[in-house]
Amino acid sequence: MTRRSCAIPAVGVIAGVLLVAGFGLFVSQVFRNIMHNRLKKEIVLVEGSRVFESWKRPPPPVYMEFFFFNITNLDEFLAGAKPEVKQIGPYTYREYRYKDNVSMVADGLKVSAYNTKSFVFLREKSVGDPDVDNITTVNIPAWAVMNKLKDSFWKASLLSMWMTSANIGPFTTRTVDELLWGYEDPLLLRVSSSNPEVETVFGLMYKKNGSNNGEFVYHTGQQNYLDYGRVETWKGQSKLTFWTSEQSNSINGSDGSAFHPLLTKDERIYIFTPDLCRSIYMEFEKDVEVKGIPAYRFTPPRSVLASKEENPANEGFCVSPQECLGTGLLKVSPCRKGAPIVASFPHFHLAEDSYASAIGGMSPQREHHQTFLDLNPTTGVIVRANKRAQVNVLLNRVNGFPKTRDISETVFPVMFLNESVVIDDVSVARLQKLLLIAALVSNFPLIIVGLGAIMLAVLIVLLIRDRKKKNEVKRIAFTKPLYATSNEDDTSYSPVSAKEKEDPQNGTYIGLTPKADPQD
Repeated sequence: MTRRSCAIPAVGVIAGVLLVAGFGLFVSQVFRNIMHNRLKKEIVLVEGSRVFESWKRPPPPVYMEFFFFNITNLDEFLAGAKPEVKQIGPYTYREYRYKDNVSMVADGLKVSAYNTKSFVFLREKSVGDPDVDNITTVNIPAWAVMNKLKDSFWKASLLSMWMTSANIGPFTTRTVDELLWGYEDPLLLRVSSSNPEVETVFGLMYKKNGSNNGEFVYHTGQQNYLDYGRVETWKGQSKLTFWTSEQSNSINGSDGSAFHPLLTKDERIYIFTPDLCRSIYMEFEKDVEVKGIPAYRFTPPRSVLASKEENPANEGFCVSPQECLGTGLLKVSPCRKGAPIVASFPHFHLAEDSYASAIGGMSPQREHHQTFLDLNPTTGVIVRANKRAQVNVLLNRVNGFPKTRDISETVFPVMFLNESVVIDDVSVARLQKLLLIAALVSNFPLIIVGLGAIMLAVLIVLLIRDRKKKNEVKRIAFTKPLYATSNEDDTSYSPVSAKEKEDPQNGTYIGLTPKADPQD
């Protein structure tokens, strides 16, 4: 048997084995499951894991932008006109965050930590100087005190007279730095003389620079990868006490800094946010790509802050039956010491149209005011994020305070923030390497199928060539007599010698010699 005849069946056997093995492994998802199990074991919050150090100290830079709403027709508004505001910002700060006092608990299945944040002002990314720029906005301490005393006519009247004598009104003009990081408020100072528990300094970000918001206990994800980074308790509590239903008081999901690997498009991402005093959820919106990294974009749907009529599950967030706000708003006074603070998305994005139309200068735009998370589905790593929220104050007529008599109920915007992050280049390179390994291992059966397809192609070529060779041999054997007849004119017959010799058995010997050329 020739080498060629041996090669054809050998190539056929190899091609068959590769194709069968490749398709079998692909259907059974053996290598894919191996890679997924590897990811589940490595993406856990324990010392020495692939993600633990970056979880404690996230490498990508985080930026916090603050935008304020400056009222431009204060006198007209106090007289009953529609308020007009002008957005001023951003005032940008670099946010440094890290996990402090990290310790393993519950036999290493959970980890406790404090989320510490600090902020450094970036002049080159800001519109002005926060120490100089003034903003005229709602006097939040005054409205908090007025709402506290509104049920006592005599106390309210006395306080109103004192406020008038001290030139304190329902609005105030302060620098950006004071509004953010705090100033000593004269009204709070007076109230604290009879109630020492009252804090005399007020600021939207007061005590949030270089501090934390309490102890968190997280699941490590060792027992179940879906629990990776999930908050077990906050400040020692597994449930909140601010709201009126069990569901509303639940602490669900992570703190927004870690998400489990192997995300799917049909799941909800839950996040517990102490700033909102509740858990929210996000749903898949679309596929995106950030610096070459594929990601799923998750965004909070309208139902998160929908009214109880639109989403009955939100009824528990009503402070009282009389204080249920419409879609797009959340009154957070239960966790803000009773202050009439209302949270929303910037410019009342996803809220009822009436709230934006009640304030001149509001222009909700999805591109600029949407909160979103771009997560790599394989690892759960955040590749880009924008958390946007707006602080509002619920204004209305307060008995005993004449300066509020012409104010109709208004949700007045004070400022909104945009906390953003994009994955850094070093992390991109590390993540791309991990994704490449995961893709190669998961798709190894397809590589085997590809090799089998190549061998099958080689087999087909060999078969075609072998077929052609056999046809060639048959053609030559069939046409040989024809070639001999056609060459008779090219030969001459002559005796072997001058005299013909005869053989008694074979007859006369005849010699064939080429016919001489006539020209010769």
